[in-house]
Amino acid sequence: MSKSYIGAVLRGIIGLAVAAALTLPVRAETLADALAAAYVNSGLIQQNRALLRAADEDVVIAASKLRPILQWSSSVKRSLSSGRIGSNGVYQSSDSTSTVASAGLVAELLIYDFGASKLAVQVKKEAVLGTRQKLLSVEQKVLIRAVEAFTNVRRDTEKVALRRSNLSLITEELRAAKDRFDVGEVTRTDVALAEARLAGSRSALAAAEGTLRVSVEEYRAAIGHAPKALNGSDKVLKPVKNLDAAKAIAVRQHPDIKELQHSVTVAELTLQQAQLAKKPIVKLSGSYGLTETLTSRAYGRSGEIKLQATGSIYQGGQIPAFVRQSAARRDAARYGLNLAALAVEQNVATAYARLQVATAEKEASELQIRAARVAFLGVREEAALGARTTLDVLNAEQELLDAENNKVSALADQQIASYKLRSSMGRMTADLLGLDVPKYDPEEYFSLQENAPAVSEQGKKLDRLLKSLGKK
Repeated sequence: MSKSYIGAVLRGIIGLAVAAALTLPVRAETLADALAAAYVNSGLIQQNRALLRAADEDVVIAASKLRPILQWSSSVKRSLSSGRIGSNGVYQSSDSTSTVASAGLVAELLIYDFGASKLAVQVKKEAVLGTRQKLLSVEQKVLIRAVEAFTNVRRDTEKVALRRSNLSLITEELRAAKDRFDVGEVTRTDVALAEARLAGSRSALAAAEGTLRVSVEEYRAAIGHAPKALNGSDKVLKPVKNLDAAKAIAVRQHPDIKELQHSVTVAELTLQQAQLAKKPIVKLSGSYGLTETLTSRAYGRSGEIKLQATGSIYQGGQIPAFVRQSAARRDAARYGLNLAALAVEQNVATAYARLQVATAEKEASELQIRAARVAFLGVREEAALGARTTLDVLNAEQELLDAENNKVSALADQQIASYKLRSSMGRMTADLLGLDVPKYDPEEYFSLQENAPAVSEQGKKLDRLLKSLGKK
């Protein structure tokens, strides 16, 4: 009878080996492939690139006030009149028509405003730099979501494989228990225990498969396509030596910190603008006009050049209120920067601790697996000799399964924690990860549009760039 039991177990092991062979990846997709796909397919990144281009245009709009403004106007007017005139009882009709055409040019140039317009340009440039950092922050979020999606699919796939293996082994255990029951070696209780454990295994497999389907859908949303056979490395690299080094890097490099630094600069420049609101503005303007009556030979020419200075004397307290408001917003921006630095350091410390915990859990699970496997093999041999019950075998097998599940979860947690630590330091970008993706250069668009009037070689280059981006 022990031979039939051992044969049943061997059949289960062979079946597992065949199943494992059938699940070997044919065309593996690595984590780097998944990250590159997430980067390229991300609508969120594209959305924020468009917002960055919009911010670039704010610089041009602000700088336009420092350049000459030239406007034209033209009109054609036809007048009709009729009436009766006369005296001493003698009247006659008076009808007339006239067509008058006019055209004019008006030019205006800002001469001096105590630097207010230049400050406006600097404000918009700082806003552009802050928007660039926001784009990097969005990029980090997209990539860390991709890491989680990739790792979760791998984890859940391995858990499904473990559950299938467990189901197959318990099926063999049940078959062996029935064989032993038929010859009177075990009681009906042993068979019922195996049947109950088999039903529980089927339920756990269904739950694992459901979790995998959820992870697959998240993968599709995060990466842009359904997962293929995934090939990920179990090796986890620590992105930094110690916690202090991680915090120092984060405070210097995290895009959230840099974005708020630019926000502080914007607030300081805006305050300077508000303080200049009472200063006069000097403008030079000129106009030239032509009027010609098309129904006669009458015409007129006119032109003028004017130097004008304007300033504010009293606006009901509006200007001082703007100054106080700008000062308050500057203070708020400074406090926001300090709070952000504290939050970034806290996130780094949290991510570092989670990485340490996940690493310890993985090491402990490896020791647990080795011990549980020895125990399972020993109990199984003892059961074959009649020294152990079916329940003992099932319990030992369950402990081994739990240990293997713990290792799969711990390894996934360790990998995710490693990348989250990198993200908390501000180093989770396509450039720093060395991803094989088309690089987006924000300077290219900015440099073209900054000096690209409507008709120029720079303007043509800008049109070509927009066309390559699919925006025009």
